[in-house]
Amino acid sequence: MAESIALHTKLKPGTEEAYAEAHAHIPPELVAALKAAGVNNWRIWRSGLDLFHVVDVDDYQAMRHALADHPANVPWQARMAGLLEVQDDYSGEDAGIQKVWELP
Repeated sequence: MAESIALHTKLKPGTEEAYAEAHAHIPPELVAALKAAGVNNWRIWRSGLDLFHVVDVDDYQAMRHALADHPANVPWQARMAGLLEVQDDYSGEDAGIQKVWELP
């Protein structure tokens, strides 16, 4: 059963345009790696420096483990580390933002 995971990240001040530009040109090998790891969709919204992600994925933890050292993801994460307040090193067992409510 697929899961929808919400995430919150934050940009470093002044990196808004670079972040948008990076996401306008996602490397095809990264897209392929995400799909192979079970990602069905990944959407990102920005409000000021705050980024809100919704990831539809078969198994979030399995996806994280599959991408941790993936050759398409490692350079992407290095690029994002320069733009984000806190870089994601894929070392934790995070589960995203806790869901409080969903329309029945």
